[in-house]
Amino acid sequence: MSASPIAPAAGRRAELARAQLAAAARTPAARPALADLVALLKPRILVFAVMTALVGLALAPGVAADSLVVALALGTALIVGAANTLNMYLERDLDCLMARTRTRPLPAGRMQPRAALAFGLALAFVAVPLLTFAIHPLTGLLGAVAFISYVMLYTPLKQRTTVATLIGSIPGAMPPLLGWTAATGSLDAGGLALFGVMFFWQIPHFHAIALFRRKDYDRAGLKILPTACGESTTRQAIVFYLAIQVQLTLLLTPLGLAGRWYLLSAALLGGAYFAYGASGFAGGGPRWARNLFLLSVIYLPLLMAALVLDGTG
Repeated sequence: MSASPIAPAAGRRAELARAQLAAAARTPAARPALADLVALLKPRILVFAVMTALVGLALAPGVAADSLVVALALGTALIVGAANTLNMYLERDLDCLMARTRTRPLPAGRMQPRAALAFGLALAFVAVPLLTFAIHPLTGLLGAVAFISYVMLYTPLKQRTTVATLIGSIPGAMPPLLGWTAATGSLDAGGLALFGVMFFWQIPHFHAIALFRRKDYDRAGLKILPTACGESTTRQAIVFYLAIQVQLTLLLTPLGLAGRWYLLSAALLGGAYFAYGASGFAGGGPRWARNLFLLSVIYLPLLMAALVLDGTG
């Protein structure tokens, strides 16, 4: 049986990636551009994490001092930025193989890998003590757990198992819990419910991305559900996790985090979101997956806005 043409092509791409990285490593050291340092932080993800951390703080019992708000926003930004930077450092060879990531600072050769490593570690060394001593030890512990699970578990496991999606959803769901513990100093049902909403929101969100970016992920050798188990199983998983996530959002009112206007908003938003997801259960294609992804990034901010506006914290 003749060898598949895909394997040699993948081998050539891997060799090209290694050559690009080797060339970048030989480049004389230079001060990284500010724009490239910012790109390492993944600004959109960082801003979103800070916003959800502040939502957790706003919904927690009591009134937060301005200094606590600033410390939480800064600490969350630093710990998320550190994790994102080290993720890019560790995946710089894979990023060379994917169209959407090959222009990042490291695969493009605009920055020395050791500069990114130093930058990421410096952010982490500031973030964890800030969260621990300026806010609360529990907040610092959760921040450290999020950082370690993202960098040391999720990042390497992406090339080994589809379970990485579930593991990666843990640090992604941590910001609202950082906000909650900043105010309460404890893990309560309300904070854990917010964590659950964020955790289960991410899974269909990422599976949708995997469906319409499957070729890109396969090229880099990342383990995704559509490739490992098929697109039908992936669509079923999307609907399953959507159902859990929407139901969790409705529990926030009985738990005392929000009022009836939020409950109505969550029911309407969740109903529309779930209905579109369920419409692709039998045979949604890449267009459906892309639209679901776009809908997910509209749905969550609207849900969070309704929660804050009608919150009881």
